[in-house]
Amino acid sequence: MLKNTGGAATLKKYYEDLQTTHAELYNSHLYNEGPRSAMKVPVTPAQYDADAPMVNGFEVLNQYFNQLFSENDKVVAFGEDLGYIGDVNQGFSGLQEKYGEDRIFDTGIRELTIMGQGIGLALRGLRPIAEIQYLDYLLYGLQPLSDDVATTHFRTAGRQSVPLIVRTRGHRLEGIWHSGSPMGMVTHALRGMYVCVPRNMTQAVGMYNTLLRSNDPGLIVECLNGYRLKEKLPSNLLEYTVPLGVPEVVHAGDDITLVTYGSTLRIVMDAVATLEAEGISCEVVDVQTLLPFDTGHVIVESLKKTSRILFIDEDVPGGAAAYMFNKVMEEQGGYRYLDVSPRTLTAKAHRPGYGSDGDYFSKPSAEDVIREVSSMMAE
Repeated sequence: MLKNTGGAATLKKYYEDLQTTHAELYNSHLYNEGPRSAMKVPVTPAQYDADAPMVNGFEVLNQYFNQLFSENDKVVAFGEDLGYIGDVNQGFSGLQEKYGEDRIFDTGIRELTIMGQGIGLALRGLRPIAEIQYLDYLLYGLQPLSDDVATTHFRTAGRQSVPLIVRTRGHRLEGIWHSGSPMGMVTHALRGMYVCVPRNMTQAVGMYNTLLRSNDPGLIVECLNGYRLKEKLPSNLLEYTVPLGVPEVVHAGDDITLVTYGSTLRIVMDAVATLEAEGISCEVVDVQTLLPFDTGHVIVESLKKTSRILFIDEDVPGGAAAYMFNKVMEEQGGYRYLDVSPRTLTAKAHRPGYGSDGDYFSKPSAEDVIREVSSMMAE
């Protein structure tokens, strides 16, 4: 209204000053921004001895937690079946007997109070690892995570933090209540927490170390079907860190970019072997963390090379794959480099059916990936 008057420039300057002032007052400190930020933890790669053994994934975790509890007396861990039997997948096997029931203990079957215990311990200077046995059951502990853990640093303008680590496992198994992958729910409800989606237990160890060196809360979702897959055991379990927000190109290619995480990565790699035998060169990107997401625009750099992109996960349609799509296409401007319409490949719009067949027909399979990529190459 005032654009042709003498007061327009003054009013515009006043408005811009308000925006700057109130961005700090109302829109800052969602995460730690100082030296205790998880984003500022130095990166230390995994190291391997020449004769490093191949062990089960759960053994990588077990050896890591054993060393962690030996070295850091502020760490405590608790959850359903975590103590006496060493968790349902044996990551804590034998450790309660070694470190005592005050540091590694069982809880009742109530995720809401498990999260409450974690909040109280974290606020008192300890470093709690609170376990939700399966990702599906995060729903029952979501309220205090969203209301308290994810918002305390923001609400106090950086004066308080809740450095709680929530450990859980999810994605593929075989059954309605143990195989969900509600990552869209997680990314939208838990802004203020970091959300890590490691593809294997070695990556998970690096993410635990990163979070423990910071003062930020985080969620780590281990792959439920990865505990008995073989991995090479690192020699620097306590020093190894994985940077948050940095995707990893796990397979280089030129024709199409495939973006995924967690258990779905193994499905994608199975498909890639077939596709490359047919002459289609695939670049596979493991995003590693959903919060934060690709801070250095690694995926756009891949897209500049391939001009085609497919986002794949096992959340429901419109979930985390759509979130990744939005980040790359809109925020990072990936649409500029497309030769073919970008797509998402997700699970069906329901919990997975029972058994191997239910899993196969409810969630993306290697055949689904092959079919979608082949279609995009022909477009």
